[in-house]
Amino acid sequence: MRHSSARNVIERTFGLLKLRWGIIRNGSYYPIDTQIGILHNLIRQQMSADPFEPQVDAFLEHEDNTLGVIDRTESSTEWTEFRDVLASMMWDACVIDNLAL
Repeated sequence: MRHSSARNVIERTFGLLKLRWGIIRNGSYYPIDTQIGILHNLIRQQMSADPFEPQVDAFLEHEDNTLGVIDRTESSTEWTEFRDVLASMMWDACVIDNLAL
């Protein structure tokens, strides 16, 4: 669910950026580094300061900023079993729903 939520936020963000900045709406013949520079300059012309920069800095300085951040994964029998049971329950529910149609 976290991955899905993050993906939705990223897709909405890019949608808004594409509405505002035409250079990223379609493919461009400029190299990606040039496109980044152009976009950065356009944004800086409109916004001389990032209104969220102080909040980001405060978050990064906070000692608990790693909460909710996944930096590694390990396999375990307990979680494998949990995942398999959950997947089976979801599959059974899907099959039952399809039979009801």
